[in-house]
Amino acid sequence: MISAKVQLTQPLKTERQFVGTTGSGHHMLLDDPDGGTGPKPIELVAVALAGCTAFDVITILRQKYHQKVTGYQVRVEADQAERPPQVFTAVRIVHIVTGCEIDPAAVEEAIRLSEEKYCSVGAMMKHTAKMQTTYEIVEDKTNCVALTPAAA
Repeated sequence: MISAKVQLTQPLKTERQFVGTTGSGHHMLLDDPDGGTGPKPIELVAVALAGCTAFDVITILRQKYHQKVTGYQVRVEADQAERPPQVFTAVRIVHIVTGCEIDPAAVEEAIRLSEEKYCSVGAMMKHTAKMQTTYEIVEDKTNCVALTPAAA
């Protein structure tokens, strides 16, 4: 079971700042644009999608395809409906994989598996949003030497 709670931090004031606590005991501030002390809840949904697919893709690239990844980033941009509830209507995901001789077919398959099988956040979002995924591969000429076993 997944659990979370939020609690208003200053109940006697007009601000809408909350402290969120995850079931695993992690804390974060949530706020609105006026307070500016933490992310808006909808921003956390975008972060959750980026994190969910990132965990899947990096695991598949490293463990299944043995890719030499030296850096990895996932960017998410989302458009929202104009009226409440302002659900995501279009989501663009960009995976940027940096490494040594990264195989594009491995990246494509890792992303496909995340989208079609593993990422629970993306599976939920597909019900309201059109999802578009792209990727970039950046060759890392500097760190490849460190990943290559020394010649005997």
